[in-house]
Amino acid sequence: MKYAELLAQARDSITVRRVYGEPYLSEGAVIVPAASIRGGGGGGGGTGNAEEGEGAGFGFTARPAGAYVLRDGRLTWHPAVDVDAIVQTVGKVLIVGILAFVLKRSSRGRAACGASGSFR
Repeated sequence: MKYAELLAQARDSITVRRVYGEPYLSEGAVIVPAASIRGGGGGGGGTGNAEEGEGAGFGFTARPAGAYVLRDGRLTWHPAVDVDAIVQTVGKVLIVGILAFVLKRSSRGRAACGASGSFR
């Protein structure tokens, strides 16, 4: 595949249709799903005077961001909740808190001992 063809496909991949899904009707409300998209690309070239070479690379990810809801003429935003990210963050905070508590208690015990390791 030629470099220009890859770029054209990449450009066609990241469109508004990828960010906003097809609206649909649910319980009298119009729902428009939305996603967060990130992408990146690369390039290439040739060597010397030869007409050889080229290269390219491209990739993107999409994650649900939420949905717009239109009901009775009122538009509201409903963010997607990433439960896994919340659980991971809470877990990390707990681990750091427990480690800080253990280290603080440990340093108090060492401070109570002299250089010889016996209590005064």
